[in-house]
Amino acid sequence: MRLLAVDDEKIALDHIMGILKRLEPDAEITGVRSGEQALEEMDNGEPLAVAFLDIDLRDINGIELARRMKQKNPNLNVVFTTGYGDYAGDAFDLHASGYIMKPLTDEKVRRELDDLRHPLTEEAPVSGPHLKVSAFGNFEVYDQNGIPLVFQYAKSKEMLAYLIDRKGAFCTNGEIMGILWGDEASSSKRSYLKNLRTDLSTALKNVGCETVLIRRRGMIAVVPDQIDCDYFDWLKGKPAAINLSLIHI
Repeated sequence: MRLLAVDDEKIALDHIMGILKRLEPDAEITGVRSGEQALEEMDNGEPLAVAFLDIDLRDINGIELARRMKQKNPNLNVVFTTGYGDYAGDAFDLHASGYIMKPLTDEKVRRELDDLRHPLTEEAPVSGPHLKVSAFGNFEVYDQNGIPLVFQYAKSKEMLAYLIDRKGAFCTNGEIMGILWGDEASSSKRSYLKNLRTDLSTALKNVGCETVLIRRRGMIAVVPDQIDCDYFDWLKGKPAAINLSLIHI
């Protein structure tokens, strides 16, 4: 479960982060200090479950920020945290999950977490692999119907091969740049890498396999349990998984 706290005042942000860590110690909790960072965070990793938003932000009004975030994810639980009561009507119109008046306390936050508009539920277990990957011989990626995935860039496929070789470990942008371009890696490649990440995400989303990929700020990984891969089978002690003696990854 991912929780996000947004407040441009460092002391206030640290305060709510501390509360959330006490109340939900197993959750992935992120704190940012601007609306722009909050919108970026929505594209990093698993979908957000709850966003605690201060209304009086420097770069954007919290009500407008909530509107944009809910456009990205209509099921996002938005809880406003503010020292003003004037925006309660706007929050109601946005179908916000909660409205907490500062100062925040564990009790106030707990009450909102226990009464969300979109209750938190345990994720259903994955019923089976979402993606099929052949790593022995020529590296190839297929959807559930055995049709090869189409990538806009060849290096998007190379990046996926490396992520699979890492078996679910998060890889930094710098690490991936070093693998893809070696000595030619430089800051000028960052925009190209961004295109590759977008291309990979799009290719997976087009075949309903977007959850195979986990994105965080500056890092990316795959979920091995959602991939049917001969390389993974071989690592589990299944020698029949080897088709050729060379792994092209």
